[in-house]
Order: sequence, then structure tokens, then C-alpha cells
Amino acid sequence: MDLIAQLEAEQIAALGKEIPDFKAGDTIRVGYKVTEGSRSRVQMYEGVCISRKNGSGIAGSFTVRKISFGEGVERVFPLFSTNIDSIEVVRRGRVRRAKLYYLRSRRGKSARIAEDANYKPKKA
Repeated sequence: MDLIAQLEAEQIAALGKEIPDFKAGDTIRVGYKVTEGSRSRVQMYEGVCISRKNGSGIAGSFTVRKISFGEGVERVFPLFSTNIDSIEVVRRGRVRRAKLYYLRSRRGKSARIAEDANYKPKKA
């Protein structure tokens, strides 16, 4: 293991976050900490993960897309952000590519993703 990967692994271990195994096509629910004035609450953001960047390293991020009031809304979350309270996988999607940017131009039934019934988790 080279020095940079070792330092990254130490930083990830120090954060102590448990990131579930998810990929593009999965529907996920992200609990994001929102601060309004002096009050803080956790707001759930549920949608389809359309991309993951930089893998599972410290600089990793993922994009979640949802349809809100007929309008597509995308949000990019850093994987190890201190503002992320929880990440929960709602359903697994069966897709054949890593980036699902084509969903931006789709509406309705053509934007659906088939569920992966026989999902096998990655070996650690």
C-alpha cells in the first residue's frame, strides 16, 4: 500500500463513518443535517444515485437525482461529509453503466430503472 492510500485509509478510519455498498442506479435516502438559525435538523433526500466519483476514497462524491413537483433536482454529496447523518439503500437498480446522465432527458416510464432482485454484496 503506497503512502497516499495509507494516509487516506487513516483519515477514513478516524471519521468512523459507515458507508453502505451502493452504486449508480440504486435508490438511496440521504439524511442531511440542515442548520436553520440556531436549530439543526436532519432532512431526508431520496432519489436515484446517477453517479459516483473518486470511488470510496476520502475525496469521493455521489450525485442523487429526484423529481420534485415535476422538475428534476440533482444534488452532489461528498461521501465523507460531516453534514451527512445517514445513507440508506432503499432499492437496488439493475443498470449496465456507471454514469446515468441519460436520465436527465427522460420523463415518466422511460426513466424507470429495473430492480435488481438477486443482488450480491461485494466481498470486503
